[in-house]
Amino acid sequence: MRYAAQQELTRYLAHFPDEFQRLTALQAQLLDPAGEDIFARTTMRGHITASALVLSADHSKLLLIHHRIIGRWLQPGGHVEPGQDLWASACREVAEETGVSAVERLALGPLGAMPIDIDSHAIAANPRKGEAAHWHHDFLYLARADDSIALQAQLDEVHAVRWAPLAWLAEAGEARWRLIAAKLQAFI
Repeated sequence: MRYAAQQELTRYLAHFPDEFQRLTALQAQLLDPAGEDIFARTTMRGHITASALVLSADHSKLLLIHHRIIGRWLQPGGHVEPGQDLWASACREVAEETGVSAVERLALGPLGAMPIDIDSHAIAANPRKGEAAHWHHDFLYLARADDSIALQAQLDEVHAVRWAPLAWLAEAGEARWRLIAAKLQAFI
């Protein structure tokens, strides 16, 4: 799985070279031959997560979860399970957190099926889970699903689930969302 993540990152940076600098910690971790398991949630230096930006069939809406601990609207996603590839992990998280189990992976136009974004971000300590502050290296995949399917929030971690207008990305105020909105305009 480590090699697959390296390949995904290499391909991603070949198409988005301006993002090289912000992903140096992930690159260093992946290339460290003596490094810890980058998929283990106990690796506090940073570990890989997978998520999906799920669009409605007509691409007018996106699926969001309201994260109970973080208190923000986010894309569904989470930790990678042992033996599961990044895309499969993203799909599992979508199903667990939203109840939407049928998602179709979307290609980024001529670039094919690859992450629409890779982001490294800090995660605050969570004493309830016994977790110190750490980093998530999130691989975000583009997907599509039927927005008429009933949504079911996973109440342990998700406070609410909703379909939001696609314009929410550009209006959310976060740099990552604006970057993703620009990529969507280029590829969808």
